[in-house]
Amino acid sequence: MNEAVNVTLRGCSRRFNQHVALHPLDLQVQAGETLVLLGPSGCGKTTTLRIISGLESSDRPGEVWFDQRNVTNLPIEKRNVGMVFQNYALFPTLNVAQNVAYGLKVQGVPRAEREARVAEMLALVDLTHLAQRGIDKLSGGQKQRVALARALAARPKVLLFDEPLAALDARLRERLRLEIGALLKRLAITAVYVTHDQQEAMALGDRIAVMEQGRLVQIDTPQGIYQRPASRFVADFVGAINCIAEDRHGKPLRFCRPEDVLLADESRYAQQGMVMGSTFLGASQRLLIDIGLETPIQVERHAREVWQAGQRISWSLASHAALEFSC
Repeated sequence: MNEAVNVTLRGCSRRFNQHVALHPLDLQVQAGETLVLLGPSGCGKTTTLRIISGLESSDRPGEVWFDQRNVTNLPIEKRNVGMVFQNYALFPTLNVAQNVAYGLKVQGVPRAEREARVAEMLALVDLTHLAQRGIDKLSGGQKQRVALARALAARPKVLLFDEPLAALDARLRERLRLEIGALLKRLAITAVYVTHDQQEAMALGDRIAVMEQGRLVQIDTPQGIYQRPASRFVADFVGAINCIAEDRHGKPLRFCRPEDVLLADESRYAQQGMVMGSTFLGASQRLLIDIGLETPIQVERHAREVWQAGQRISWSLASHAALEFSC
C-alpha cells in the first residue's frame, strides 16, 4: 500500500441552488486514521465525502489537500482515492477476479503485476476461493468484499466509504463491520467512512465527526463523543439520554445515560420510583422507570435480572454520570 497521507479541508462548502448542503468546513484527517462522518440524512456527510473524492467540487474558496499537494481542481481519477459504495457498483458480466482487476486494466498495469495484485487483494478479503465466480452468484457480504478488494487493488492514498453496509441485514452488517475494522487497522490507510449508524461509527472510528444541518458540531474519539457530548443533539444521536431533573420553568438541568442509573429495592437509595415496563434486548434489557417527571427515564440492566411492571424501586446515579453540555 502507499504511505498514508493527511487529508485537509480548508473552508470547504457546497450550495445547491438555494440549499446549503455544507457550510464552510475546516477538517483534518490524520495520516493512517479512520475518521467516521456521522449524522442523520441531509447533514452534509456525503457531500463532504464527495468533495474529498473529487466527485463533487467545493464552492470557492474551499480547498482540499493531500499532504502538501493541493488536489482541489483534480478529478477523482487523478486523486488516487478508492471508493466503496452502498450499492457495490460491480460489473455483473465480469467474475470476481475480473471486477477486482478492472481498474488496474484501465490504468494500464501490466498483466503479470495485475494478476499478482488481484491475488493479493482477494486473499486479503478472504475471497481467493471465489475468484472465478460470477457476481450474481455472491451474497451481499461477498459482493461488498469484492468492492473493497477492487478499491484497495489500485493502492489508493485515501479510502472512502459511503454507507457501505446500509443495505445488509443486521447480523451480516455486524460481521463485516468487524472485518473492515480489522483490515483498516492492519493496512494503516487513511480512511473516511460515512454512516448514520452510531454503533458502526463507534466500532470503526479512531475519531468521529458528528454533523448536523451541514455543520461539524463535534469531533473526538468515540469515547469522547459518547461520554462528553458537546450538545444535546450529539448526546441524543450517539445513544439514549435521560433528563433527570427540571427547574421550575421546566428547563432540563442534568442528563445521564441509561447505564449510569443505579437501581435497587425501595430502601437502598434516597430517590424513589416505579418500574413501568421493560424491553428485552438480548444481553440487556431497557427498563422504563417513573420517577415523577413528565417522561419516564430509561435504565439499562442485565437481561437476567428480574424487574416487574409496578415494582417500587429506589435509584441513584453512578459517580460522574451526569452529562454536561449546552442545550
